This record gives sequence, structure tokens and C-alpha cells, in this order.
Amino acid sequence: MQEKTKRSFWFNLLMVAAVFAVIYIFFFLMLSFFTHHGESVTIPNLKGKTMDAAINQLHEMHFEVQVDSTYDPNAKPMVVLKQVPDTGSIVKTGRIVMITVNSLTPLRVPMPNLISLSYRSAEMLLKNNKMFVGDTSYVPDIARGAIKEQLYKGSPIRPGEMIPQGSKISLVIGNGLGNTEFDVPDVIRMTVDEAMALINQYNLLPIIYTDMSSGEIVDTASAYIILQRPSPTNETGGRNKIKMGADISLSIKQHPDESDYGSSPKDNNTGDDPVNQKKNPDEDQ
Repeated sequence: MQEKTKRSFWFNLLMVAAVFAVIYIFFFLMLSFFTHHGESVTIPNLKGKTMDAAINQLHEMHFEVQVDSTYDPNAKPMVVLKQVPDTGSIVKTGRIVMITVNSLTPLRVPMPNLISLSYRSAEMLLKNNKMFVGDTSYVPDIARGAIKEQLYKGSPIRPGEMIPQGSKISLVIGNGLGNTEFDVPDVIRMTVDEAMALINQYNLLPIIYTDMSSGEIVDTASAYIILQRPSPTNETGGRNKIKMGADISLSIKQHPDESDYGSSPKDNNTGDDPVNQKKNPDEDQ
């Protein structure tokens, strides 16, 4: 009787163990089936495909899909522009793949502030907002190369106004010359330092040169202006006019004589205009 009881106990114990083993194996087999454990696939190239085609392909590969949108005027509507993970990535099935599609209508974004920026900076800022540079025009202004106005469809547009992505923004740029004309300053007989102080008040661009016959320039700052072009007065004795930002050519000599003032600006050796031999005012210091 005891022997039968022992056999029955071990038999039951083995049966329980066998049941647990079957349940254990079945559980992990099903877990592997549902999670696709160990299955890795290569992400296909979805760019350029329609949204529906891309989603169907990803679902067939057992991926979850998230869809985002943006606007590219150079692409067809509702095609895939970007994907994450990217083409060729090896990932396990069942994970989420995000695709970005081109929307049917442009998204509206706030117009950035381009005023006072350089052309390159404005172009980059527009590109970051998915806009483009349209026509460019120039106006007299001392701020050379700076954006003075931003226009949308021919009319000024204020920063912050909502505007469709893909829009073209026309730019009005300063050309470095002011509209205002004033009398040409008279710097003859001044030293270069004195002349620069006066010229800078008018935002003029000095071009300094020397005659070949003027001798060596030892110290540019203390050299004297013996001739300027344009001259302060015209043939009738009236004052010549100049615009802000214009060039003014200055002929200098270290130790001029009275006869040097107003001498010809032509180079005595070549006959060429010595403007081509312009120097940096600090070059000889």
C-alpha cells in the first residue's frame, strides 16, 4: 500500500512538472510570436512614395506607422519626404516608423524679421522657414548690403504675419550710397589724420595715393593732402556736391612745398592715374 502511494505521488509530481513545462514552453513561444522576437528587417526606401503606399508596405512588414506633414513646393502632394529610421536601417519588426509627407496645402508660418540682416543671413533664415528669396532691388543707403525692406507680393510684410511656406520674399537692399548730397569737404593742406576725421563725418571712402615724384612717405598719418578729387569747388567757383558713401581720392606728400598744392594727379613716370597705386593709410606707419 505504501509502495503504491509512493508511486502515485511521484507520478503526480511528474505530471505537474510536465504540465508546467508545457505551459512555460507555450508561453515563450507565443511571446516570441507576438513580439517577433529575434526578427530584424531592413527599412525600405519610402521617399517619393505616396502616403498610402508607404503605410501599406510598412504594415505588411509588421511595423507601426506615425505620420507627420510639412510643405515642400518642389515635391508632389502627399508623397513621403522623410522617414525615421532612415532607409537601410536594420530594426526589429513591431517598432514605430515615422514618415513625413508633403501636405496638400502650404502650412502657414510667421514671417521672420529680415530688416538690417545681410543678404546671406536673410536667405538662410528664409530657407529655414521653407521660404525663398524673390526679386532683389537696391536703394541708396549708407548701410551697404543690409536689408531695408521685405516684400510679399509687392507689398511690405511685417515680422510675425502668417504666410504660407514656399512663399517668395522680395528684398530691398542698401547700396552703400545715401540720397543726401552735401558740399565736398576741403581737406587740402590737412594732414591725413585731420582729413580722415573730417571725411569720416560724411562716411566717405578715402582712396590715398602718392605721385612718384612726391618722395617717400615715412609716416602716412602726418603726410599732407596736396590734391583731392572731387575738388571742393568747380570751375565757376561753386561748391561741388558728393553723396554719402562715395569715394574721395587723396594725393599725399610727406613734406610738401607751396607749389605742390594743386599739382597734377598724374603719375610722372607712367602717365597713369595713381589711384591704381592706392595705399592703406596705416601701411607706412
